[in-house]
Amino acid sequence: MRNVNVYTVSYINSFIKNMFQQEPLLNNLTVKGEVSNCKYHTSGHIYFTLKDGSGAISCVMFKSSRLNGLKFQMKEGQSVLVTGSIDTYERDGKYQLYARKIELDGEGALYEKYEKLKKELEERGLFAKEYKQPIPKYIKTLGVVTASTGAAVRDIINISTRRNPYVQIILYPAIVQGDQAAESIVKGISVLEQAGVDTIIVGRGGGSIEDLWAFNEEIVAEAIFNCSIPIISAVGHETDTTIADYVADLRAPTPSAAAELAVYDVDLLMQDIKAYQDILYRKMNVEIDRLRNKALGDKRLLEHLSPEARIRDKRMRAAQMGDKLERLMLDMIRDKRHELDVDIERLKALSPLDKLHSGFSYVADDNGRNIRQIGQVKAGDKLSIYVSDGTIMATADSVEKKNYGKKE
Repeated sequence: MRNVNVYTVSYINSFIKNMFQQEPLLNNLTVKGEVSNCKYHTSGHIYFTLKDGSGAISCVMFKSSRLNGLKFQMKEGQSVLVTGSIDTYERDGKYQLYARKIELDGEGALYEKYEKLKKELEERGLFAKEYKQPIPKYIKTLGVVTASTGAAVRDIINISTRRNPYVQIILYPAIVQGDQAAESIVKGISVLEQAGVDTIIVGRGGGSIEDLWAFNEEIVAEAIFNCSIPIISAVGHETDTTIADYVADLRAPTPSAAAELAVYDVDLLMQDIKAYQDILYRKMNVEIDRLRNKALGDKRLLEHLSPEARIRDKRMRAAQMGDKLERLMLDMIRDKRHELDVDIERLKALSPLDKLHSGFSYVADDNGRNIRQIGQVKAGDKLSIYVSDGTIMATADSVEKKNYGKKE
Protein backbone atom coordinates (compact mmCIF):
# COMPACT_ATOMS: atom_id res chain seq x y z
CA MET A 1 0.00 0.00 0.00
CA ARG A 2 1.33 3.38 -1.08
CA ASN A 3 2.03 5.92 1.66
CA VAL A 4 -0.38 8.97 1.13
CA ASN A 5 -0.46 12.27 3.11
CA VAL A 6 -3.92 13.05 4.50
CA TYR A 7 -4.85 16.59 5.60
CA THR A 8 -7.78 17.99 7.48
CA VAL A 9 -10.17 20.54 6.03
CA SER A 10 -9.11 23.08 8.66
CA TYR A 11 -5.47 22.62 7.71
CA ILE A 12 -6.16 23.22 4.05
CA ASN A 13 -8.27 26.31 4.78
CA SER A 14 -5.58 27.64 7.08
CA PHE A 15 -2.89 26.95 4.48
CA ILE A 16 -4.82 28.79 1.79
CA LYS A 17 -5.50 31.69 4.15
CA ASN A 18 -1.77 31.92 4.81
CA MET A 19 -1.09 31.98 1.08
CA PHE A 20 -3.53 34.87 0.63
CA GLN A 21 -1.94 36.83 3.47
CA GLN A 22 1.56 36.40 2.08
CA GLU A 23 0.57 37.75 -1.35
CA PRO A 24 1.15 41.59 -1.34
CA LEU A 25 -1.31 42.20 -4.22
CA LEU A 26 -4.19 40.67 -2.27
CA ASN A 27 -3.45 42.62 0.91
CA ASN A 28 -4.11 46.04 -0.60
CA LEU A 29 -6.00 46.37 -3.87
CA THR A 30 -8.90 48.27 -5.42
CA VAL A 31 -11.59 46.43 -7.33
CA LYS A 32 -14.16 48.02 -9.67
CA GLY A 33 -17.60 46.51 -10.09
CA GLU A 34 -21.37 46.86 -9.77
CA VAL A 35 -23.10 46.49 -6.39
CA SER A 36 -25.48 43.54 -6.07
CA ASN A 37 -27.29 41.81 -3.20
CA CYS A 38 -26.44 44.67 -0.84
CA LYS A 39 -27.58 44.05 2.76
CA TYR A 40 -27.12 46.31 5.76
CA HIS A 41 -27.00 43.96 8.74
CA THR A 42 -28.38 44.92 12.16
CA SER A 43 -24.86 44.46 13.51
CA GLY A 44 -23.71 47.39 11.37
CA HIS A 45 -21.80 45.27 8.86
CA ILE A 46 -22.54 45.51 5.12
CA TYR A 47 -22.62 42.41 2.97
CA PHE A 48 -22.74 42.70 -0.83
CA THR A 49 -21.54 41.22 -4.07
CA LEU A 50 -19.31 43.02 -6.54
CA LYS A 51 -19.79 41.91 -10.12
CA ASP A 52 -18.91 42.76 -13.69
CA GLY A 53 -19.82 41.26 -17.04
CA SER A 54 -18.19 37.85 -16.43
CA GLY A 55 -17.67 37.35 -12.71
CA ALA A 56 -18.59 38.13 -9.10
CA ILE A 57 -16.92 38.28 -5.71
CA SER A 58 -18.40 38.36 -2.23
CA CYS A 59 -17.59 41.44 -0.15
CA VAL A 60 -18.03 42.63 3.39
CA MET A 61 -17.41 45.94 5.12
CA PHE A 62 -17.31 45.78 8.88
CA LYS A 63 -18.93 48.41 11.04
CA SER A 64 -15.52 49.68 12.18
CA SER A 65 -14.57 50.58 8.59
CA ARG A 66 -17.86 52.35 7.67
CA LEU A 67 -17.19 55.60 9.58
CA ASN A 68 -14.23 56.68 7.44
CA GLY A 69 -14.55 54.32 4.52
CA LEU A 70 -18.11 54.96 3.21
CA LYS A 71 -19.66 58.41 2.56
CA PHE A 72 -22.87 57.42 0.79
CA GLN A 73 -25.75 54.98 0.95
CA MET A 74 -24.98 51.94 -1.13
CA LYS A 75 -27.69 50.85 -3.57
CA GLU A 76 -28.20 48.12 -6.11
CA GLY A 77 -26.61 48.81 -9.49
CA GLN A 78 -24.09 51.42 -8.35
CA SER A 79 -20.66 51.33 -9.93
CA VAL A 80 -18.12 51.49 -7.12
CA LEU A 81 -14.39 51.24 -6.38
CA VAL A 82 -13.76 48.98 -3.37
CA THR A 83 -10.36 49.19 -1.67
CA GLY A 84 -9.39 46.44 0.77
CA SER A 85 -7.87 42.98 0.97
CA ILE A 86 -8.84 39.52 -0.20
CA ASP A 87 -8.76 36.79 2.40
CA THR A 88 -10.44 33.49 3.15
CA TYR A 89 -13.04 32.74 5.76
CA GLU A 90 -11.58 29.56 7.26
CA ARG A 91 -14.82 28.11 8.48
CA ASP A 92 -16.42 28.02 5.03
CA GLY A 93 -13.27 27.85 2.96
CA LYS A 94 -14.43 30.79 0.84
CA TYR A 95 -12.52 33.87 -0.07
CA GLN A 96 -14.04 37.37 -0.09
CA LEU A 97 -13.07 40.99 -0.36
CA TYR A 98 -12.82 42.79 2.96
CA ALA A 99 -13.57 46.43 2.16
CA ARG A 100 -11.87 49.27 4.00
CA LYS A 101 -13.01 52.04 1.63
CA ILE A 102 -15.81 52.26 -0.92
CA GLU A 103 -16.13 55.10 -3.46
CA LEU A 104 -18.53 55.74 -6.31
CA ASP A 105 -16.91 55.18 -9.66
CA GLY A 106 -17.37 57.69 -12.49
CA GLU A 107 -21.08 57.73 -13.37
CA GLY A 108 -21.95 56.53 -9.94
CA ALA A 109 -20.33 59.56 -8.32
CA LEU A 110 -22.05 61.86 -10.76
CA TYR A 111 -25.35 60.13 -10.11
CA GLU A 112 -25.00 60.72 -6.37
CA LYS A 113 -24.20 64.35 -7.04
CA TYR A 114 -27.20 64.52 -9.36
CA GLU A 115 -29.56 63.06 -6.75
CA LYS A 116 -28.25 65.40 -4.06
CA LEU A 117 -28.75 68.53 -6.18
CA LYS A 118 -32.11 67.32 -7.41
CA LYS A 119 -33.35 66.89 -3.83
CA GLU A 120 -32.00 70.30 -2.83
CA LEU A 121 -33.61 72.12 -5.76
CA GLU A 122 -36.89 70.32 -5.24
CA GLU A 123 -36.94 71.44 -1.61
CA ARG A 124 -36.31 75.02 -2.81
CA GLY A 125 -39.39 74.78 -5.03
CA LEU A 126 -37.68 74.98 -8.42
CA PHE A 127 -39.69 71.98 -9.66
CA ALA A 128 -43.07 73.21 -8.36
CA LYS A 129 -45.91 73.15 -10.90
CA GLU A 130 -47.24 76.53 -9.80
CA TYR A 131 -44.11 78.20 -11.20
CA LYS A 132 -44.41 76.56 -14.63
CA GLN A 133 -45.20 79.03 -17.42
CA PRO A 134 -47.60 77.98 -20.19
CA ILE A 135 -46.04 77.50 -23.60
CA PRO A 136 -47.62 79.95 -26.13
CA LYS A 137 -49.69 78.14 -28.71
CA TYR A 138 -48.80 80.44 -31.59
CA ILE A 139 -45.28 81.88 -31.67
CA LYS A 140 -43.47 84.18 -34.09
CA THR A 141 -39.91 83.75 -32.80
CA LEU A 142 -38.26 80.63 -31.41
CA GLY A 143 -35.01 80.80 -29.48
CA VAL A 144 -32.73 77.75 -29.44
CA VAL A 145 -29.80 77.20 -27.08
CA THR A 146 -27.77 74.27 -28.35
CA ALA A 147 -24.63 73.42 -30.31
CA SER A 148 -24.45 75.01 -33.76
CA THR A 149 -23.65 71.63 -35.29
CA GLY A 150 -25.15 68.22 -34.75
CA ALA A 151 -28.43 66.40 -35.19
CA ALA A 152 -30.26 68.34 -32.47
CA VAL A 153 -30.15 71.75 -34.14
CA ARG A 154 -30.89 70.25 -37.56
CA ASP A 155 -33.92 68.42 -36.24
CA ILE A 156 -35.25 71.54 -34.51
CA ILE A 157 -34.80 73.72 -37.61
CA ASN A 158 -36.22 71.16 -40.04
CA ILE A 159 -39.30 70.32 -37.99
CA SER A 160 -39.99 73.94 -37.01
CA THR A 161 -39.81 75.24 -40.58
CA ARG A 162 -41.87 72.33 -41.88
CA ARG A 163 -44.62 73.00 -39.35
CA ASN A 164 -44.51 76.76 -39.80
CA PRO A 165 -42.24 78.29 -42.47
CA TYR A 166 -43.06 81.77 -41.14
CA VAL A 167 -41.56 81.26 -37.68
CA GLN A 168 -38.23 83.01 -37.02
CA ILE A 169 -35.58 80.83 -35.38
CA ILE A 170 -32.81 82.54 -33.39
CA LEU A 171 -29.96 80.17 -32.53
CA TYR A 172 -27.50 80.79 -29.73
CA PRO A 173 -24.55 78.46 -30.51
CA ALA A 174 -23.82 77.24 -27.01
CA ILE A 175 -21.16 74.90 -25.73
CA VAL A 176 -23.13 71.90 -24.45
CA GLN A 177 -20.34 69.65 -23.14
CA GLY A 178 -17.29 70.24 -20.99
CA ASP A 179 -16.19 72.63 -18.27
CA GLN A 180 -17.44 75.77 -20.04
CA ALA A 181 -20.79 74.31 -21.08
CA ALA A 182 -22.86 75.40 -18.08
CA GLU A 183 -21.82 79.06 -18.32
CA SER A 184 -22.37 79.03 -22.09
CA ILE A 185 -25.92 77.66 -21.69
CA VAL A 186 -26.72 80.28 -19.03
CA LYS A 187 -25.39 83.01 -21.33
CA GLY A 188 -27.52 81.72 -24.20
CA ILE A 189 -30.70 81.80 -22.09
CA SER A 190 -29.94 85.37 -21.01
CA VAL A 191 -29.25 86.58 -24.58
CA LEU A 192 -32.45 85.07 -25.97
CA GLU A 193 -34.48 86.43 -23.06
CA GLN A 194 -33.20 89.93 -23.82
CA ALA A 195 -34.00 89.37 -27.51
CA GLY A 196 -37.65 88.86 -26.53
CA VAL A 197 -38.31 85.56 -28.26
CA ASP A 198 -41.64 83.86 -27.61
CA THR A 199 -40.29 80.47 -26.51
CA ILE A 200 -36.84 79.00 -25.85
CA ILE A 201 -35.68 75.42 -26.48
CA VAL A 202 -32.65 74.40 -24.40
CA GLY A 203 -31.07 71.07 -25.20
CA ARG A 204 -28.71 68.81 -27.07
CA GLY A 205 -28.49 65.28 -28.44
CA GLY A 206 -27.99 62.15 -26.37
CA GLY A 207 -24.87 60.98 -24.58
CA SER A 208 -23.51 59.64 -21.33
CA ILE A 209 -24.20 61.23 -17.99
CA GLU A 210 -20.83 62.97 -18.26
CA ASP A 211 -21.76 64.34 -21.69
CA LEU A 212 -25.09 65.69 -20.39
CA TRP A 213 -23.73 66.93 -17.09
CA ALA A 214 -23.89 70.65 -17.97
CA PHE A 215 -27.69 70.37 -17.85
CA ASN A 216 -27.42 69.06 -14.27
CA GLU A 217 -25.54 72.11 -13.01
CA GLU A 218 -27.17 74.38 -10.45
CA ILE A 219 -26.46 77.60 -12.37
CA VAL A 220 -28.27 76.20 -15.43
CA ALA A 221 -31.24 75.16 -13.32
CA GLU A 222 -31.46 78.62 -11.74
CA ALA A 223 -31.17 80.34 -15.13
CA ILE A 224 -34.06 78.27 -16.50
CA PHE A 225 -36.16 78.88 -13.40
CA ASN A 226 -35.55 82.66 -13.37
CA CYS A 227 -36.12 83.15 -17.11
CA SER A 228 -39.25 85.19 -17.87
CA ILE A 229 -39.73 83.39 -21.20
CA PRO A 230 -41.17 79.84 -21.26
CA ILE A 231 -38.47 77.21 -21.73
CA ILE A 232 -38.76 73.72 -23.20
CA SER A 233 -35.98 71.34 -22.25
CA ALA A 234 -34.85 68.79 -24.85
CA VAL A 235 -31.80 67.01 -23.49
CA GLY A 236 -30.65 63.69 -24.86
CA HIS A 237 -33.00 60.84 -25.70
CA GLU A 238 -36.34 59.93 -24.21
CA THR A 239 -34.72 57.87 -21.43
CA ASP A 240 -32.33 60.67 -20.42
CA THR A 241 -33.62 62.93 -17.64
CA THR A 242 -31.63 65.91 -16.37
CA ILE A 243 -32.27 68.50 -13.71
CA ALA A 244 -32.97 70.97 -16.52
CA ASP A 245 -35.95 68.79 -17.45
CA TYR A 246 -37.41 69.14 -13.97
CA VAL A 247 -36.95 72.91 -13.82
CA ALA A 248 -38.10 73.72 -17.36
CA ASP A 249 -41.67 74.81 -18.02
CA LEU A 250 -42.11 71.80 -20.30
CA ARG A 251 -39.96 68.74 -20.92
CA ALA A 252 -39.64 67.21 -24.39
CA PRO A 253 -38.24 63.69 -24.76
CA THR A 254 -36.11 64.72 -27.77
CA PRO A 255 -35.13 67.91 -29.64
CA SER A 256 -37.49 66.91 -32.46
CA ALA A 257 -40.38 66.61 -30.01
CA ALA A 258 -39.44 70.01 -28.55
CA ALA A 259 -39.82 71.62 -31.98
CA GLU A 260 -43.26 70.03 -32.37
CA LEU A 261 -44.31 71.28 -28.94
CA ALA A 262 -43.00 74.80 -29.55
CA VAL A 263 -44.18 75.42 -33.12
CA TYR A 264 -47.82 75.01 -34.02
CA ASP A 265 -48.50 73.32 -37.36
CA VAL A 266 -49.60 76.10 -39.74
CA ASP A 267 -51.76 73.63 -41.71
CA LEU A 268 -53.67 72.79 -38.55
CA LEU A 269 -53.90 76.51 -37.83
CA MET A 270 -55.49 77.13 -41.23
CA GLN A 271 -57.92 74.29 -40.59
CA ASP A 272 -58.76 75.81 -37.21
CA ILE A 273 -59.25 79.22 -38.80
CA LYS A 274 -61.53 77.71 -41.46
CA ALA A 275 -63.55 75.91 -38.79
CA TYR A 276 -63.83 79.09 -36.71
CA GLN A 277 -64.76 81.01 -39.87
CA ASP A 278 -67.59 78.58 -40.59
CA ILE A 279 -68.81 78.86 -37.01
CA LEU A 280 -68.61 82.66 -37.22
CA TYR A 281 -70.53 82.76 -40.50
CA ARG A 282 -73.25 80.53 -39.11
CA LYS A 283 -73.60 82.65 -36.02
CA MET A 284 -73.56 85.83 -38.11
CA ASN A 285 -76.32 84.50 -40.36
CA VAL A 286 -78.41 83.51 -37.36
CA GLU A 287 -77.88 86.95 -35.84
CA ILE A 288 -78.63 88.70 -39.15
CA ASP A 289 -81.88 86.74 -39.50
CA ARG A 290 -82.80 87.60 -35.95
CA LEU A 291 -82.08 91.30 -36.48
CA ARG A 292 -83.88 91.29 -39.84
CA ASN A 293 -86.99 89.79 -38.24
CA LYS A 294 -86.73 92.28 -35.41
CA ALA A 295 -86.37 95.14 -37.92
CA LEU A 296 -89.46 93.97 -39.77
CA GLY A 297 -91.36 93.77 -36.51
CA ASP A 298 -90.15 97.23 -35.51
CA LYS A 299 -91.10 98.57 -38.95
CA ARG A 300 -94.61 97.22 -38.62
CA LEU A 301 -94.84 98.64 -35.12
CA LEU A 302 -93.60 102.06 -36.32
CA GLU A 303 -96.01 101.99 -39.20
CA HIS A 304 -98.79 101.24 -36.78
CA LEU A 305 -97.72 103.99 -34.38
CA SER A 306 -96.72 106.62 -36.98
CA PRO A 307 -98.92 109.80 -37.40
CA GLU A 308 -99.59 108.85 -40.99
CA ALA A 309 -100.83 105.43 -39.93
CA ARG A 310 -102.91 106.96 -37.15
CA ILE A 311 -104.41 109.51 -39.59
CA ARG A 312 -105.07 106.71 -42.07
CA ASP A 313 -106.71 104.72 -39.32
CA LYS A 314 -108.81 107.72 -38.30
CA ARG A 315 -109.81 108.29 -41.92
CA MET A 316 -110.81 104.68 -42.18
CA ARG A 317 -112.84 104.93 -39.03
CA ALA A 318 -114.40 108.23 -40.26
CA ALA A 319 -115.27 106.60 -43.57
CA GLN A 320 -116.78 103.66 -41.77
CA MET A 321 -118.74 106.01 -39.50
CA GLY A 322 -119.84 108.04 -42.58
CA ASP A 323 -121.05 104.88 -44.26
CA LYS A 324 -122.85 103.86 -41.09
CA LEU A 325 -124.39 107.33 -40.72
CA GLU A 326 -125.49 107.28 -44.37
CA ARG A 327 -127.08 103.88 -43.86
CA LEU A 328 -128.84 105.13 -40.75
CA MET A 329 -130.03 108.25 -42.54
CA LEU A 330 -131.33 106.20 -45.50
CA ASP A 331 -133.04 103.84 -43.10
CA MET A 332 -134.56 106.81 -41.27
CA ILE A 333 -135.65 108.45 -44.56
CA ARG A 334 -137.16 105.19 -45.68
CA ASP A 335 -139.00 104.86 -42.39
CA LYS A 336 -140.16 108.50 -42.54
CA ARG A 337 -141.18 108.08 -46.16
CA HIS A 338 -143.21 105.08 -45.18
CA GLU A 339 -144.82 107.02 -42.36
CA LEU A 340 -145.49 109.86 -44.83
CA ASP A 341 -147.12 107.48 -47.24
CA VAL A 342 -149.28 106.21 -44.44
CA ASP A 343 -150.21 109.77 -43.42
CA ILE A 344 -150.92 110.67 -47.06
CA GLU A 345 -153.30 107.78 -47.30
CA ARG A 346 -154.91 108.87 -44.12
CA LEU A 347 -155.15 112.46 -45.37
CA LYS A 348 -156.55 111.21 -48.60
CA ALA A 349 -159.31 109.58 -46.67
CA LEU A 350 -160.05 112.98 -45.12
CA SER A 351 -159.38 115.14 -48.19
CA PRO A 352 -162.34 117.30 -49.41
CA LEU A 353 -161.23 116.76 -52.98
CA ASP A 354 -161.69 113.07 -52.61
CA LYS A 355 -165.11 113.76 -51.16
CA LEU A 356 -165.91 115.95 -54.17
CA HIS A 357 -165.04 113.17 -56.50
CA SER A 358 -167.43 110.99 -54.58
CA GLY A 359 -170.37 113.36 -55.43
CA PHE A 360 -170.10 115.74 -52.51
CA SER A 361 -169.56 119.52 -52.76
CA TYR A 362 -167.83 122.05 -50.55
CA VAL A 363 -169.34 125.45 -49.62
CA ALA A 364 -167.24 128.38 -48.44
CA ASP A 365 -167.98 132.05 -47.70
CA ASP A 366 -166.12 135.04 -49.11
CA ASN A 367 -163.32 134.45 -46.63
CA GLY A 368 -162.85 130.82 -47.69
CA ARG A 369 -164.30 129.45 -44.49
CA ASN A 370 -166.18 126.20 -44.74
CA ILE A 371 -169.88 126.60 -44.20
CA ARG A 372 -170.97 123.87 -41.92
CA GLN A 373 -174.07 125.45 -40.27
CA ILE A 374 -176.82 127.77 -41.40
CA GLY A 375 -175.85 130.14 -38.70
CA GLN A 376 -172.76 131.01 -40.71
CA VAL A 377 -174.86 132.31 -43.65
CA LYS A 378 -177.50 135.01 -44.00
CA ALA A 379 -179.47 136.11 -47.01
CA GLY A 380 -177.42 137.96 -49.53
CA ASP A 381 -174.02 136.38 -48.60
CA LYS A 382 -171.75 135.42 -51.43
CA LEU A 383 -170.97 131.73 -51.44
CA SER A 384 -168.56 129.55 -53.35
CA ILE A 385 -169.65 126.00 -54.09
CA TYR A 386 -166.82 123.62 -54.94
CA VAL A 387 -167.72 120.57 -57.01
CA SER A 388 -165.57 117.91 -58.65
CA ASP A 389 -164.97 119.84 -61.85
CA GLY A 390 -165.07 123.49 -60.69
CA THR A 391 -166.53 126.27 -58.51
CA ILE A 392 -170.02 127.65 -58.54
CA MET A 393 -170.46 131.24 -57.39
CA ALA A 394 -173.79 131.79 -55.69
CA THR A 395 -175.74 134.24 -53.48
CA ALA A 396 -177.80 133.01 -50.54
CA ASP A 397 -181.45 133.95 -50.94
CA SER A 398 -182.50 132.62 -47.57
CA VAL A 399 -181.57 130.08 -44.94
CA GLU A 400 -183.84 127.33 -43.63
CA LYS A 401 -183.00 125.17 -40.77
CA LYS A 402 -183.58 121.41 -41.20
CA ASN A 403 -183.07 118.46 -38.92
CA TYR A 404 -181.51 115.63 -41.04
CA GLY A 405 -181.99 112.64 -38.84
CA LYS A 406 -180.39 114.27 -35.83
CA LYS A 407 -182.07 113.41 -32.65
CA GLU A 408 -183.40 116.18 -30.61
